[in-house]
Amino acid sequence: QEQFVESGGGLVQPGGSLRLSCAAPEFTSGFFAIGWFRQAPGKEREGVSCMRSQDGSVDYVDSTKGRFTMSRDNAKNMAFLQMNNLKPEDPATYSCATRPTADYNGCSPVHWGYWGQGTQVTVSS
Repeated sequence: QEQFVESGGGLVQPGGSLRLSCAAPEFTSGFFAIGWFRQAPGKEREGVSCMRSQDGSVDYVDSTKGRFTMSRDNAKNMAFLQMNNLKPEDPATYSCATRPTADYNGCSPVHWGYWGQGTQVTVSS
C-alpha cells in the first residue's frame, strides 16, 4: 500500500460528530508526519490537522480547534480524526497525506505526498 485510504465520512446534522480513519502506508510509522486536509468544491485545499511522529504534537487550523482531535496508531499504521460539533463550513472531501518529519513546517498542504482518494463529509439538517 503506497497511498492512504480514508474512510468514515458521511452525512451528519450540524452539531453532530464523525470519526474519520485513514490507513497509512507502512513507511509512515517511522519519522513521517501525517496530516488531514480538506477541500470543498470551488475552494483550495487546506490543512485541518497535522501530527509529527516523534512527539505527537498536533497543529490544527484555527476553525477546528476545540472541535477536532487527531490521533495516530503507528503500530496499526492508522490515523484518526474525531470531529465534534460539526458546522456548516466543515463539509468537504477529507484526505490524508504524509511528509518526512524532518521537512515538517506546518500544516499547509504544500509538499505533502501519497494522497488518498478522500472521504466525503456532509453537514446538513
